[in-house]
Amino acid sequence: MTRPKRPHRLIHRISGQTYLWLAMLIFAASGAVTRKLTEIGAEHFIGNRNPISFCNVLFVGNLCALILLILIYGRQWNKATLKQLSSQDWVSLTAVAILSGALAPGLIFQAFALTAVNNVILVGRLEPPLTLALSVWLLRERVNIWEFIGAIAAFIGVILTIILQPSTDAMMNMGGFGLGIGELLAAAGSVAVTASTIIGKRHLSQIPLGIYSIFRTALGTVIFFLIALVVYGSDHFANVLSPFLWQWMFLYGGLIVVLGQSFWIKGLKTSTVSMASLVSSFSPIVGILAAYLILGEAATRPQYIGGSLILVGLFLSQVGIWRKTSSIASGKVSSTQAHQQIETGMGFKGI
Repeated sequence: MTRPKRPHRLIHRISGQTYLWLAMLIFAASGAVTRKLTEIGAEHFIGNRNPISFCNVLFVGNLCALILLILIYGRQWNKATLKQLSSQDWVSLTAVAILSGALAPGLIFQAFALTAVNNVILVGRLEPPLTLALSVWLLRERVNIWEFIGAIAAFIGVILTIILQPSTDAMMNMGGFGLGIGELLAAAGSVAVTASTIIGKRHLSQIPLGIYSIFRTALGTVIFFLIALVVYGSDHFANVLSPFLWQWMFLYGGLIVVLGQSFWIKGLKTSTVSMASLVSSFSPIVGILAAYLILGEAATRPQYIGGSLILVGLFLSQVGIWRKTSSIASGKVSSTQAHQQIETGMGFKGI
């Protein structure tokens, strides 16, 4: 008598969900960990420079991510697969690499240097409603009423988070409102990621995930390095080989990049898109909690007001996602397209 397969399948599915939850916890804490590392570096200046600057963390973290992606997806970079890519595919891949691999992380890391981690986390929630709106407008995608209302609530929550900030030196006066530069940079980073996601949905949905991820990370890292050299000068990465930097980057790269990315990829392979989307929706809550536990950064009144609306929006949007039946297993969504969709909900992931 053969044993039923249901328990085995259930264990396999729960295992995939566990990987997703672990990855989400790691990614959500990455903002607070990044800020903490730069604070540690500020206490151990080399010359007149912080060896664990945001640029060094981003550059070295991306190199760690690139090595991991090559180990996982390197086999997809073969002549047969590459010959199938058109010139339009390469142009789109380049645009995505510039927007989400270089411009967006650069803006977000600079935002971390100018404002509270919680503000960057909450303002980053601008990305899902913008992506939804542009998907409907440009890609003619259909959304249900739950997703629509959720997007509006989240958008209003982000706007309130930005305009209700108390006055500081790093603010711009626009239309009678004091807008924080850090919050504006975080919003600009979200816009860049949104543009990247739309390009990816429109032109790259059938590109193998390995080619998409490796090319974006590699070219994005090179472009970010070149932009930083032009903006900050040739000595900006003078301490990039500092042993003090690398002893902390082994921790950052090993935990945030290698372990987080490995768990995330493993979870995506054995879970549905809707489950991954549900897990990613908890990211802002865990991120704010991590900022409090790691940095002692308590939420402010504007963050409570804006964050509450954002959480309501996330809940309503998740109800809308539950009502959909699309998943990788059903054949309606490619792995690359699903990866893009879930990344939009996850927000900052440390790289």
